[in-house]
Amino acid sequence: MPIFVGIAMDNFIVSARKYRPATFNTVVGQSHITNTLKNAINTNHLAQAFLFCGPRGVGKTTCARILAKTINCTNKTAETEACDQCDSCVSFNSGASLNVYELDAASNNSVDDIRNLVDQVRFAPQLGTHKVYIIDEVHMLSTSAFNAFLKTLEEPPKHAIFILATTEKHKIIPTILSRCQIFDFNRIQIEDIANHLAFIAKSENVTAETDALHIIAQKADGALRDACSIFDQIVSFAGNNVTYKAVIENLNILDYDYYFKVTDAILSENISQSLLLFNEILNNGFDGHNFIAGMGSHLRNLLVGKDSETLQLLEVGNNIKDKYKEQAQKCSLSFLVKGLTILNKTDIQYKNSKNQRLQVELALMQLCSLNGVASAVAEAEKKNDISQPQAKPITVNSTAIPVSNPIASIPQISAPAVTTNTTSASVQQVVKKPLLKTGGPSITQRVNPEKKTENTEVKDTSFFNAERPQQPVNQQLLDSVWLRYANDLKAKGKQNLAIVLASKSPVLGADNLSIDFIINNKAAEESLNEDKTDFLSFLRKELNNYSVQLNIIVAQAEEGKNLYTATDRYKHLSDKNPSINKLRQAFDLDIEF
Repeated sequence: MPIFVGIAMDNFIVSARKYRPATFNTVVGQSHITNTLKNAINTNHLAQAFLFCGPRGVGKTTCARILAKTINCTNKTAETEACDQCDSCVSFNSGASLNVYELDAASNNSVDDIRNLVDQVRFAPQLGTHKVYIIDEVHMLSTSAFNAFLKTLEEPPKHAIFILATTEKHKIIPTILSRCQIFDFNRIQIEDIANHLAFIAKSENVTAETDALHIIAQKADGALRDACSIFDQIVSFAGNNVTYKAVIENLNILDYDYYFKVTDAILSENISQSLLLFNEILNNGFDGHNFIAGMGSHLRNLLVGKDSETLQLLEVGNNIKDKYKEQAQKCSLSFLVKGLTILNKTDIQYKNSKNQRLQVELALMQLCSLNGVASAVAEAEKKNDISQPQAKPITVNSTAIPVSNPIASIPQISAPAVTTNTTSASVQQVVKKPLLKTGGPSITQRVNPEKKTENTEVKDTSFFNAERPQQPVNQQLLDSVWLRYANDLKAKGKQNLAIVLASKSPVLGADNLSIDFIINNKAAEESLNEDKTDFLSFLRKELNNYSVQLNIIVAQAEEGKNLYTATDRYKHLSDKNPSINKLRQAFDLDIEF
């Protein structure tokens, strides 16, 4: 008959319990709570009820136990900590204290449970000065249990103190909240969690890399208990040598190196390399949405790393922080801001996309093209600046007008005969023929020739534009910005206005500052005037020239032709035949533009 020999094994205690704080000074990341409680003990201003609320794993129950232990200690230290030597502290440490009563409201949430608790409150403590009742997950109590608890919570015996702990304060009825001192616990900072894990690793003779501990701290999402559990899991996986590689393999986290490689490919405008890296990331089992979110965080960290003052906002290890500082110097500020905008739009549109992989790949292509587009625009501006002749001031009524804002001061409206590749023949004809009329005040509030007098006051606006960007404007750049705004309007649902803007090209004046846009009817002019402020601000910002002016010109109809809008046609027909109006009202029809 075989004989089995038992092998004695030590009981393993998880790090969250083994290294649970036992004093106020060892509580991690909640100094605003512990300092207040210590001052209340010193001044003997303890409330009869406390409410500790906050996310999981931040020390609510731990602080409640430390408070219960400290207020019954008969020999407190100078720092208002329990001595761990008196009878009360010894009984508390051994779990035999009769002065501390813990109740789990998740499993004891009925009226009878609260009645039993209220019956116990009447008895004074046998040892010490206070009896402390800790009710964990108090939001799980039923409404009737809360109501049964109200009177005792408001006027308990002098020896009774209640400490309520919850993760969902909003579920507690207001009458309970009004009877408690409320303490809000914060999520623990990544640096504090990493330092505590380093202390645990040193105590357990475990070698741990700093970057590895930071990854664990980030994964814990502000909960110290979760961080300790992850740390124990990694130690079981990798042994006594916790490395950065072991952590990302065990937790299935996308490595920082991938983001650095993708960014290098984007900066070198290597679309093929960026797509291959993304394909490798997908083959490793990672989700495209997580990659986009991580890439956005990466560009944000690069933006933060460009300035030494904001470098402290990087919650990563020192080695990775140095990599961010190095790569941040290769990225321009405009590239990072535009890149973040692209990634943010992709993140929003990802779930609604039928081809999600293509959505991410398009974002990578746009990122790779950012530097190329910026270089092309800069080159075009440089050529335009070289070929542009020196502008001379315009004289009106013997007054010299600076060229920074000529449109606002020219008392006559004239449309220059400029022909571009994108300008239709009809537009050229209208510009050349004297058939133009103004459709009301333009965006620039130009001077009306009919109201011109000899004493027309011309204001010099160069003072207001002296420190604003004044980059040269050319027709190619103007057409690009113009179509971009039309596409934005289309995306916002303003289809009619987008069609009006995209149907014709604007005409850049000889001074390269006035922009004339010729339209055929008053309805289009009204639509443009409603959007004129945002439109002009967009043009000035994208053209990087705050002196440009936009003139909306309504072309006068040629003889024998009537340029009716849909509203005009409907009104004309309904005047001839009133039955049309009755028909539209009967079927609740709209007029199509």
